Amino acid sequence: MHHYQTIIIGGGLAGLIAAHQLSKNGKEVLLIEKKSYPFHRVCGEYISNEVKNFLISEDLYPDEIGPTQITKFLLTSIKGNEAKMDLDLGGFGISRHALDFFLYQKAEAVGVKFLLHTQVEEVKFDARETKFLIKLDKGNSFSADHVLGAFGKRSKVDKTLNRSFMHQRSPFIGVKYHIITAFDTNTVALHNFEGGYCGINQVENGIFNLCYLGSKEQLRHYGNIPEMEKEVLHKNPHLKNLFQNSEFIFEKPEVINEINFSPKKPVENHILMIGDAAGLITPLCGNGMAIAIHTGKLAAEAILQNKDRSAIEKQYTSHWNHFFKTRLWVGRKVQWLFGSKAVSEFSVSLIKNSTFAATQIMKKTHGDVF
Repeated sequence: MHHYQTIIIGGGLAGLIAAHQLSKNGKEVLLIEKKSYPFHRVCGEYISNEVKNFLISEDLYPDEIGPTQITKFLLTSIKGNEAKMDLDLGGFGISRHALDFFLYQKAEAVGVKFLLHTQVEEVKFDARETKFLIKLDKGNSFSADHVLGAFGKRSKVDKTLNRSFMHQRSPFIGVKYHIITAFDTNTVALHNFEGGYCGINQVENGIFNLCYLGSKEQLRHYGNIPEMEKEVLHKNPHLKNLFQNSEFIFEKPEVINEINFSPKKPVENHILMIGDAAGLITPLCGNGMAIAIHTGKLAAEAILQNKDRSAIEKQYTSHWNHFFKTRLWVGRKVQWLFGSKAVSEFSVSLIKNSTFAATQIMKKTHGDVF
């Protein structure tokens, strides 16, 4: 059984950032990912500029890919009424297909070892040996001093750890397309529909990401995604126009089920949870990718700056709570302002009549530059 200093389960943004930072600073790292790069993920594909300075300083900003600079926000109600505002901090648009592959190459260049097309079946902490045992789907096993959980919103590992949110059913589904359409390249938009909301912004190469959080019950009622979109999303004229007058690049959409926004613990069974595994901010806040990057950085720092396991866990938990706990809580509350006729009209009215209030809400769900 091969032993590693650190094993990271999951190769999304959080896992890749943590792997890069640890390996760059002399740690032996194995990252296990069930897919193979590059691949698409259901994601808003807009990143708050709070992470930009960090990425540039670590030579991890994907300038050569050509991210789109986002400076404006558009919100529409189900009826089609709209409100616009400038983004205080702004961000950039880039596809996960391109960004994750870029970071994978960067991590590999600094010595991170990858095990792709591999599913982790079980993780156990051996208190007597003070190390982790990781069992894989192919029957082999590894051990590690530290394990970082970067396995996303919902995984087999969550189930084996018996995490509390796994016992709760979620009413949400996520659906994502890449499209070519006529839309402002510097704007990220959020379009309400009954039971959910849909975001759009440009990523690289003139492509737009169209991604929405919808209702599992509505999908069950209408029988399939196209019929649900026609009967529900098209009630918003902005969405109807997008769906009817755009070129859809994917043969079929990327879809995920059981998106759960319940609170999670940043450390469970001595595993440092990073990215969505530590907590999922509602998509309307538009900064889940930035949070993932930041958590990967914080987890790596906790390991690099401490020798004792309890000190590592204490530092990471403290920093995670400081930077993210309130943001995720505000995100869950703000989500009440979306997804129905009355509240979507109120949200549009709020931006139109009180830009200050809208800006303050946005600041509460976004972090400072680091």
